[in-house]
Amino acid sequence: MFVLSSVFLGVPVLGFMGLGTVELLVVSGVILLLFGSRLPKVMRSLGQGIVEFKRGVQGIEDESNQDATAK
Repeated sequence: MFVLSSVFLGVPVLGFMGLGTVELLVVSGVILLLFGSRLPKVMRSLGQGIVEFKRGVQGIEDESNQDATAK
């Protein structure tokens, strides 16, 4: 359950499954420390994967449209 902004016992809760702002910052900091040097490479690979996926979907849509107009 995703909570955008609510109050839990007087403490604002922003995040996922009741994690507060401080907890999210700590988790983000730990992830940055562990993967900081590899993070740009990981993000670049993720972006390339998304682009490749979109190209594949577009290719399937194009083939489907060609088949529909040929009939």
